[in-house]
Amino acid sequence: IVIDGAKGVEAQTRKLMEVCRMRQTPVIVFINKLDRPSKEPFDLLDEVEKELHIRVRPLAFPISNGPTFKGVYNLYEKNLSLFTSDEKLTADASTAEISDLASQELEGYIGEKFAAQLRSDVELVEGVYDQFDRDAYLRGELAPVFFGSALTNFGVEPFLEEFLRMTPSPLPREADCGVIDTFSPDFSAFVFKIQANMNKAHRDRLAFMRICSGQFQRDAEYYHVQSGKKMRLSQPQQLMASEREIVDEAYAGDIIGVFDPGIFSIGDTITVPGKKFKFGGIPTFAPEHFARVSAKDSMKRKQFLKGTEQIAQEGAIQIFKVPNSGMEEVIVGVVGTLQFDVFQYRMKAEYGVDLRMQQLPYEQLRFITKAPVTDLKDLYLSTDAELLEDYRGRSLLVFASQWSINFILKRNPGLELSETAQ
Repeated sequence: IVIDGAKGVEAQTRKLMEVCRMRQTPVIVFINKLDRPSKEPFDLLDEVEKELHIRVRPLAFPISNGPTFKGVYNLYEKNLSLFTSDEKLTADASTAEISDLASQELEGYIGEKFAAQLRSDVELVEGVYDQFDRDAYLRGELAPVFFGSALTNFGVEPFLEEFLRMTPSPLPREADCGVIDTFSPDFSAFVFKIQANMNKAHRDRLAFMRICSGQFQRDAEYYHVQSGKKMRLSQPQQLMASEREIVDEAYAGDIIGVFDPGIFSIGDTITVPGKKFKFGGIPTFAPEHFARVSAKDSMKRKQFLKGTEQIAQEGAIQIFKVPNSGMEEVIVGVVGTLQFDVFQYRMKAEYGVDLRMQQLPYEQLRFITKAPVTDLKDLYLSTDAELLEDYRGRSLLVFASQWSINFILKRNPGLELSETAQ
């Protein structure tokens, strides 16, 4: 979890933490942008504990911030990483081994004022916070905390080294048939991300899957549980930044990208033929901001339809339509308003479509699980609610307020709503 040192814990971070807690995923906190004016480190640590409801243990501690930022002391390795402006954009910050902070050597590196402050801060850390317990971390009860500046690569390498030391090997995964052991000889994988147009030259669409058990072999026959079809994955890729490499085999814990002709969805399970279990899905955040969107150029209808459908299938931005209407316009729902900008940019850059966008007053979404009428258009709705469908054909209502939800439930006896899709 990356936290802005100036802004502290933001709303979206709290939501992500809830997902990690639901899935029993251990978290590591990296407090970022220390080279800019930031909140005091102890205030940030208190905020993380209070807002994310998890105990913390600093494994590094910053020396000042902003214009006077001197560096980070690694409490675990007992060394000092020094920040200097001429080392920006490199990962090669100077490191000094200082096992005893009482040593006068410290003043030579950061000066008397900051040396005294660091000694006081480290003494407080050791007195207030429990020692790092890897088992508590793996249970999701304790979050180790690091400080640095990602933009300048400062503090990132020590953080990654500690991350490798404390991260567990691939663990067993829950499925609807029970626990799937990592060391099971039978291959299984879980689709967690879909991305279109990663490479403009190829206009490709990749489904990323995490191998949960067994060994993957290129061109072997596998089974797509959701569609009930057998398939061969002939061009599996592993990616590092912009580099791609075709792989012949991969193992539990590895991530591979496979070409997706439009058959995969986030949450899909792939197994060997004869195995039909499913891994649990990925929770989806309900959108909090909505906009009505259409193409400025009506001649771009085909590109508009293709772009909205592909981006909807990726899952990050949710796209809805008005039932029994054309697709000349759609309703876009997002968790943060920045996603509207991302959507507009991608539609223009990847599909050549300029958008017309109108903000809507809706703030809440509920899926319809039971209705008192055969035709949902016969529901009695207020002016601040609207009936929509998602791209999978599931019916839902969007509302401007909680009052509107209560009003519509009262006026439609027998109507049942859910915050999550069935």
